[in-house]
Amino acid sequence: MSQSPERLFVVIPCAGTGSRAGGAGPKQYRPIAGQPMVGRTVDVFRAMGDRLAGLMLVVSPGDGAVRAALPDFPRDGEWLLAKGGATRAATVLAGLRGLLAVGATLRDWALVHDAARCLLTPAQVEALIAACRGDAVGGLLAHRLADTLKVADSGQRVKDTLERSDKWLAQTPQMFRIGMLIDALEMAGDSVTDEAGAVEALGLAPLLVPASAQNFKLTYPEDFALAEAILKGRDAS
Repeated sequence: MSQSPERLFVVIPCAGTGSRAGGAGPKQYRPIAGQPMVGRTVDVFRAMGDRLAGLMLVVSPGDGAVRAALPDFPRDGEWLLAKGGATRAATVLAGLRGLLAVGATLRDWALVHDAARCLLTPAQVEALIAACRGDAVGGLLAHRLADTLKVADSGQRVKDTLERSDKWLAQTPQMFRIGMLIDALEMAGDSVTDEAGAVEALGLAPLLVPASAQNFKLTYPEDFALAEAILKGRDAS
């Protein structure tokens, strides 16, 4: 893979349990249209070839399923790191430090992507890179909110309706320089749910890069059937 200045590395946090998805075992290893979800996610970045300098997959210590799900991983320029933490932030931070250990620099870029967003396309990744590579902060793929957004009370009653014109759904990859993101995550702690949130806590404003509603995170049982239908539609086109 390429070794150009300010290289592009990928970190895929893959240490979650996916309890909301139901089923047996972590959701990232469940099959989607005949292939483990995380395998489809990895293949998106493999399809980009030497555009990327490397890929770090971070799993939980003692993960016994990843080898069966990804029998050909790691390839050249790929690393499997069994240092995933109890939170996403801890897992991503371990991955970033792992990149430094294999030769990345603080100035290189990290594209952090959810293992459970297996419908991502190389074209969407390229759009993020094109938008963020010259940016002083970095940014993330996101999708404008189309639905009316309600706030609930302590039960299941509507408390308020929010203005939606300035609302976006955060997606991944999220692209920031490795040094900045390490600093941000160390300062923000485990409470942040995405990398952009940690960077925002530094007083910075990440760039929103429009993406597709199909780049959703598989979270609930019904999401798997929808993902399979989308993948089968792509294969048929």
